[in-house]
Amino acid sequence: MRVPYDLKRKNYYRMKIPIKTGLLAYGMSGKIFHAPFLNVHDGFELKAVVERSVKKAGKDYPGIKSYDSVDDLLADSDIELVVVNTPNATHFEYAMKALLAGKRVLVEKPFTVHSAQAEQLFEEARKRHLFILPYQNRRFDSDFQSVKQVLDSGKLGRVVEVHIRYDRYRDTIDSNVLKETPVPGSGLMYNLCPHLLDAVFAAFGLPLNWKKTLGYIRVNTQVDDYAHIHLSFPNDLQVFVTTSYSVVEAQPAFVIHGNKGTYVKQRTDVQEKQLQEGMSPVNPLFGVEEAGRDGILTTITDDGTKLQEKIPAIKSSYLNVFEHIYQTIREGQPYYVSEDQIIRQLEILEE
Repeated sequence: MRVPYDLKRKNYYRMKIPIKTGLLAYGMSGKIFHAPFLNVHDGFELKAVVERSVKKAGKDYPGIKSYDSVDDLLADSDIELVVVNTPNATHFEYAMKALLAGKRVLVEKPFTVHSAQAEQLFEEARKRHLFILPYQNRRFDSDFQSVKQVLDSGKLGRVVEVHIRYDRYRDTIDSNVLKETPVPGSGLMYNLCPHLLDAVFAAFGLPLNWKKTLGYIRVNTQVDDYAHIHLSFPNDLQVFVTTSYSVVEAQPAFVIHGNKGTYVKQRTDVQEKQLQEGMSPVNPLFGVEEAGRDGILTTITDDGTKLQEKIPAIKSSYLNVFEHIYQTIREGQPYYVSEDQIIRQLEILEE
């Protein structure tokens, strides 16, 4: 089912011109994080995919074109938007090819491996009057939306210390060679820190300076499997982001201290889980957190009394990402992730 959709959950009363879109891969990223939304959002038409060997997309989306190579898809004059969701080290090459072919481009995280590559892509897009947009979906997780709600409320007072985590437990070496061998863009820093840094920038802006630590914990690991970054901001705000493969018991994803209170929130990955289970993004339950996952806000009054309240999670959806993409490409609206944020993210990752 295709539905009219916008950020305020209101239907549009004029006809949208769908953006005909092609995916450069149909692995987990294409199958879970892109195709379902392109299929239901009325501003897009999922037209084609690259599948070099096994052809699977047609079973999910009858009638979709399946190309054997990236070049074949880029030669399709019907395709207006290309989603670069290939291995990290290929993002720059394929995004540049798409721009040179006159396509608009959406690039999975990390946007590129090096900040200089990102600057080159942004410049090429400007020169050709095209859009190249980063895909940062975790801004529309309900946990981060809840964090933003608390920050915007002012109940914490002046925020002074923030801890953000994204952990998984994996004590063995994965069979994915591109993630587990020292090729450009491999390792946990490039895998999960783009999400963490994007959350920091969305909430607090760009840092004044930073320092980072990488760890190599698992036996025989060839890539970093622990990363910690300390970022400093104006007004003595200190932000610490951490990701690890060695956390057996999940820790709070957000711990935020202000001079008037503390907010603690567990990570919620409900949309990814629902998508893997086959739930449609237009299902009323999509993006709804499980019961008991409320954040805890503890504040202190002027007389020293502590008050504690549960902050219900906000329902959210990655459909918001695609609405922003549509509004930028069709209506010329500013995109929700800035070029400066992507450049700074990559400067930190590559350092």
